[in-house]
Amino acid sequence: MSSALSKELRGKHNTRSLPIRKDDEVRIVRGKYKGREGKVTQVYRKKWVIHVDRVQRDKSNGAAVPIGIHPSNVVITTIKLDKDRYVYGVSAFP
Repeated sequence: MSSALSKELRGKHNTRSLPIRKDDEVRIVRGKYKGREGKVTQVYRKKWVIHVDRVQRDKSNGAAVPIGIHPSNVVITTIKLDKDRYVYGVSAFP
């Protein structure tokens, strides 16, 4: 499940998209929640959606439920780099 990179990250890493993962920061660019930014709290691979911090709906009993966003509708603005993430030349240790 990949998402597009922001223009700044595109120039820095010489790639247009990367697999999305938990703790990446994204901006929603399509749909009802367009313009919101937040951190990815969960990548739900079975349903092909991601859950973003502060994008949720209240149920009738008052509980908050995260809204699933398709990864093609977001742009990655900050990549979480650690020793485990080496994808397409993007590494925490250049």
